Amino acid sequence: MTASDHALDSLAIAARAADAKGGDDLVALDVSGPLPFADVFLLVTGTSERNVIAIADEIEDVLRDAGSKTLRREGHSTGRWILLDFGDLVVHVFHPEDRMYYGLERLWLDCPAVPLEPLLAG
Repeated sequence: MTASDHALDSLAIAARAADAKGGDDLVALDVSGPLPFADVFLLVTGTSERNVIAIADEIEDVLRDAGSKTLRREGHSTGRWILLDFGDLVVHVFHPEDRMYYGLERLWLDCPAVPLEPLLAG
């Protein structure tokens, strides 16, 4: 299975928003094979709790403007790990320590990466 066009379009919008707010180490994983509820995970690192919140807020704003609805949001009050669920796209915005601790890249090692460079350029 591969990620849907809608998921990839949402990923491009979210990745550009995260990049614009100073998000670091952006990684996108195609999780459409093992997961029935999502196509893509976007992992982003912020430099502080405030930056993590700013990145998550910007992603929500631009995806809402593009017509996507946030189905679930977790962790916004602490700014350590914010999960934004848009259905086919799930965004994880981490504080650096939490990203290293939880190691989602290790957990989803079998899932192919989605190249972000072309999406950020567009």
